[in-house]
Amino acid sequence: MVKKKACIFISGRGSNLSSILKRSREYNFPVKIKLVISNNSKAKGLLYAKKNSIPWLIVNTKKRNYENQILMEIKKWKVNLICLAGYMRIISKDFIRNFGNDIINIHPSLLPKFKGLGTFQRILKSNEIKTGCTVHYVNEKLDDGKIIVKKSFFINENDDIESLRKKTQTLEYKAYSEALIKIFRYN
Repeated sequence: MVKKKACIFISGRGSNLSSILKRSREYNFPVKIKLVISNNSKAKGLLYAKKNSIPWLIVNTKKRNYENQILMEIKKWKVNLICLAGYMRIISKDFIRNFGNDIINIHPSLLPKFKGLGTFQRILKSNEIKTGCTVHYVNEKLDDGKIIVKKSFFINENDDIESLRKKTQTLEYKAYSEALIKIFRYN
């Protein structure tokens, strides 16, 4: 099987990166991670790249042309797909136009509800009955692209921000892999 070359963007722990990395070792999984990019030099997720000999790049988002640096690196590694996995930066419209439609993201809510930050607080404040996560294509609007996979669970009366975060992350690990399989099933 010819695997698609993916670049994973992270900002923190890299737990979704770790999950995708484990799945990518399976023969029939459609993606191989070729590059990891972070906007945070202290991101713990970079350890997964280092331990697995995956090239990685730390970008300084305060520099004006940092997205051009990313695009050059992605081109160098012949990346077919970008997976945003806890990347806490908004990607510019120019970057999206230059790379194309093959950028996906995971969001910790059932989109279109609760786009943006502060998701768990807003879910609890709204007295939602259920929540979950959504993997979607990235377009020029925040958390607005075509939905690929949604996974959900019911909220119980004892849930708080931390318990919602843990439950959601557990679903995210399954959802991201399912989305990647779904995207490339017919390619």
